[in-house]
Amino acid sequence: MLASLLLALTQGLGMNLISANLPQIQGAVGATTAEATWLMAAYMAPNVSLSLALIKIRNQYGLRNFAELSILGFVVVASMHLFVDDLHSALVVRFLSGIVAAPMSTLCFLYMLEPFAPARKLTVGLSLALTSLSLGMPVARLISPGLLQIGLWHGLHVAEIALALMAFAAVYLLPLTPQPRAKVIELLDIVSFLLIATGFGLTAVVLTLGRLYWWFEAPWLGMMLAGGVASVTLAAVIELNRKSPLLDIRWLASPEVIHFTGALLIFRIILSEQTTGAVGFLQALGLTNDQTAVLYGITLAASIAGGLACAAVMKPGREAWIHVAALTLLMAGAFMDSHATSLTRPEQMLLSQAMIAFAGSLFLPPALASGLMSALKRGPNYILSFVIIFLTTQSIGGLLGSAILGTYVTVRTKVHAAALVQRIVLTDPIVAQRVSQLEAAYGRVITDKAQLGTQGLNLLNQQVTREANVLAYNDLFLLVAALAGLALAALLIHMAILALGRLVADPQPAN
Repeated sequence: MLASLLLALTQGLGMNLISANLPQIQGAVGATTAEATWLMAAYMAPNVSLSLALIKIRNQYGLRNFAELSILGFVVVASMHLFVDDLHSALVVRFLSGIVAAPMSTLCFLYMLEPFAPARKLTVGLSLALTSLSLGMPVARLISPGLLQIGLWHGLHVAEIALALMAFAAVYLLPLTPQPRAKVIELLDIVSFLLIATGFGLTAVVLTLGRLYWWFEAPWLGMMLAGGVASVTLAAVIELNRKSPLLDIRWLASPEVIHFTGALLIFRIILSEQTTGAVGFLQALGLTNDQTAVLYGITLAASIAGGLACAAVMKPGREAWIHVAALTLLMAGAFMDSHATSLTRPEQMLLSQAMIAFAGSLFLPPALASGLMSALKRGPNYILSFVIIFLTTQSIGGLLGSAILGTYVTVRTKVHAAALVQRIVLTDPIVAQRVSQLEAAYGRVITDKAQLGTQGLNLLNQQVTREANVLAYNDLFLLVAALAGLALAALLIHMAILALGRLVADPQPAN
């Protein structure tokens, strides 16, 4: 179990240390914000689809070989970061990092499930594994300030290498129970996977960079998205005409699976309130990781508490009620955040973000357990098809949530800024007084009246932009609360219909 936690932190920090410190890294490699964001896109492009291939690779070549080679590859690529000093080399290394990080989450699951009895693997084991995988983001933001002070942005990678070496030792000292091998990889499996990987990779790049280059202003975004859709469509055509497909497309298109996929996708979008909404809001106010340490410490504790609570209460048949509790917490937390102002600080968001983190750890294990049980009932061949659902909703779904919410904030910021600017007229005594107050900040260093007035107006414009950002994030939090409320209402209606159906099918005998 400790080895599983170590593997999860190694994988999570490798992914989140870059996204949590993008401004510092872009300065180190001499890149703009958009150029530095390519580091995240390069990581996600191969990472979002590799788990699909790893299942068959593991079955054909053996679990032991899979584990040892996977962790060795991670150590080697993590060490390569120390030799990066420009954007182009960083992009290459991040692309390789996305490849070698994919097996780490699989190893985290396998190591966490290993010590549990079969009856507890899909309850306690699954809850603890998913909780461990969720700790990367808050831990990365907690330890980043200290690592940057020690060794600038290379200090981040020294910590990653240290964790990778400890994980390397753990994997070699603690071999997993061997599983029987079988030749399961066919030539068309490779063709289908390459098409799916291309489609998912192109889509991941578009979702990561779309709101920075703006969706309708960069033609290459549309070309990449079209290429991604074409690749996945071609893979689906191939799979539909195979006797033993890599993915069962017909099962994936069934109403039951579509309902399950939609539920997971909506949850991922709602949970982006924390990674995109709260983090973006605090950054818009100019706060850095060292100023938000208490918030991320509370978030970390709430995530662990949510995972332990889920492990304690999760049993077959309780999934719906656990989801009701999670959605209620998400809705309440997002609604609390929607009352933020430009004076809001992390201390005012401790309770709401703790509720959201707790709900995040509470929601996913029951959903994953019920989906796995549904796939296992149909046979082991359906496990691979289920993995693609989980993969799509968690990786692509997470990127989609960030893209949607980030775009919404950008649009609402422009709307609010336009509305605020319309009310600012220099003939208004209150506006004139505010400009005069702002000019006073430069009064001792600027003697030219025209330049002094310009500086005052610039400062006023900055305040207007800040307030427009705050209003936009409040709109975002309200939107997330509404989505969570709609999802909760739909779930309660669904539960009521099922309960009514059971009553009709099995009425109680009359007294």
